[in-house]
Amino acid sequence: MAYVPVPKDLSKVKTKVAFNLTKRQLICFAAALILGLPLFFLLKGSIGTSLASMVMVLVMLPCFLIAMYEKHGQPLEVVAKHIIETKWIAPKERPYRTDNLYAALERQRKLEKEVAAIAKGNDKKPHGEKPRKG
Repeated sequence: MAYVPVPKDLSKVKTKVAFNLTKRQLICFAAALILGLPLFFLLKGSIGTSLASMVMVLVMLPCFLIAMYEKHGQPLEVVAKHIIETKWIAPKERPYRTDNLYAALERQRKLEKEVAAIAKGNDKKPHGEKPRKG
């Protein structure tokens, strides 16, 4: 009996269009072919076959990377965008500010004392507190 492995996470399964390639891969490979082949035939006569093939590979390489590279389910352009944002666009120093729970409770306790003093009819603030600006 034939055994077919079924992945547990179906979100990673990509729809294949032709030749077991996704639509993205087909478009990128076609773009690489459209850029690389004419360049090879134009350069072959003037600089030689081996150097023309190296130039063709260098021109086609970005298209291949865009078609095939994926990190954590994100394509190359998304990964590159995140790297550019963190290295050059986002601010370098990101201050981490916390709201201390104990300081918040202390402020609440002082406010409750002030309210209790006002409710008693005593206009004076509790001892040791500065008058509030209002």
